[in-house]
Amino acid sequence: MTSDGARPASVPAGEAAPSPVGPGADGPQRLRLRRATDALLALPWDLPLASWRIDQAVFRDLPVGPSRHLVRFVVVDGRIVALKEEPLEVAVHEYTTLRAMEDLAVPAVVATGLAESLERRTAILVTEYLPHSLQYRRLLMRMPGASRRTRSRLLDAMASLLVDLHLRGVYWGDCSLANTLFRRDGTRIQAYLVDAETSEIHPALSDGQRAWDLEVLVENVAFGLADLAAFLGRTADDDDPIEAAESVRTRYDRLWLELHREDHVAPGDRHAVRRRIRTLNDLGFAVDEVELAPAGTGEHVRLRVAVGNHRYHAERLQRRTGIVALEDQARLLLNDLREYGAWLRWSAGREVSDDESAERWRSEVLEPTLSRLAAGIGAERDPLQAYCDLLEHKWLLSEQAGKDVGLEAALASYLALGAPAPEAGGIGPDLESDEATAPGRRSSPERTAPPATAVPARTPSPARAPAEPAAPGVAPDAGPMAGPMSADDDPTAPDR
Repeated sequence: MTSDGARPASVPAGEAAPSPVGPGADGPQRLRLRRATDALLALPWDLPLASWRIDQAVFRDLPVGPSRHLVRFVVVDGRIVALKEEPLEVAVHEYTTLRAMEDLAVPAVVATGLAESLERRTAILVTEYLPHSLQYRRLLMRMPGASRRTRSRLLDAMASLLVDLHLRGVYWGDCSLANTLFRRDGTRIQAYLVDAETSEIHPALSDGQRAWDLEVLVENVAFGLADLAAFLGRTADDDDPIEAAESVRTRYDRLWLELHREDHVAPGDRHAVRRRIRTLNDLGFAVDEVELAPAGTGEHVRLRVAVGNHRYHAERLQRRTGIVALEDQARLLLNDLREYGAWLRWSAGREVSDDESAERWRSEVLEPTLSRLAAGIGAERDPLQAYCDLLEHKWLLSEQAGKDVGLEAALASYLALGAPAPEAGGIGPDLESDEATAPGRRSSPERTAPPATAVPARTPSPARAPAEPAAPGVAPDAGPMAGPMSADDDPTAPDR
């Protein structure tokens, strides 16, 4: 895909057919909308975006990062959409590229419309507003007490985003912190591409294309961090932006190598195959294909595993419960569900099916807790992220007490503190503490935790951040898996 701005020959499925809107204040118009509602059609598409008046659209004042083009936000049908006016060829290319990225399921904003002014040679690109997102400046400035740890996770997110793009053949071309939005995702941060003006999509990227894209990212991250440090009055002695930016290269390279690693294993060593799949699943990647091929000698075979999308836990959670969550949120929620299922089997003294445990966990635990959290977090925060924060808060309280304090006590404590979270201007546990990276065992006064010998505990130990930059999520080999495996534990088992 090139940047010549050529229009697609056909209309993508689900999109309202582009049609002339007729002459307007500045000449003929061409409008494409994927949701052609009355409210959207009524907007003054024939006018330059800067000329739109408050009696013509419901504007929302939201922060906008550095941009070469005018960006405005409007509320339509109860949803916020972002509007950006740019040169016609650039806008057509960006719209087409974002549509293709959506099909590839890469983390990027979703394009929903394009209004072209053929006379002005400009166009207004319409994208969905990304809820619960923050720009890098706001993300780091809201957490001064945890800025180094937050910055490390932000750099992890940038490296992970670039890997996700490159795996799908996407050349970003203008990788930078300013062209990215961030959302808290469980104990991690998820990055999203928001500017595809210079992006290209290929069947696969060459090593040279990847290397150049990464070089651009490192340079732009250094500039972004230096700019923020100057704004905050910090010196290079406090935080070296160049060193931090170079760590993105290290993080990217380690994750890329991990995903493309080729192992030599003994023929018939199924455990090695399962362990490799488990490692990739722990990183959040689904497995697309496993290949075993001769290694040139009779003693070993080559093991290659091709990864699929980066939503392994999210898709597993959705299949089991119908809940749509971000990847690390889903990992924490699946842990919570798994532990609740173990408690159900112990308390009932019988086998409990996966479907029953999922239904009861959602109706008896998750939804009532979300209802009680709602008053404390307001409408602007992500409810599932707040639940994940509550699990982290519960784990920290349990560590301090030397026992499981229970969900009820943790919820009361969390609400009494004002339901703190970094995006709300407070310090959330997952970005402040080295220890808070796993939800811990769950119980409540209504369901006392069984003895350790009664139910096998499968709660992961809290992971400590490595001293040196590591690939996002890469952990040392966990070694042989002890004990019998259930469908929840076995990454190769089908969902039931």
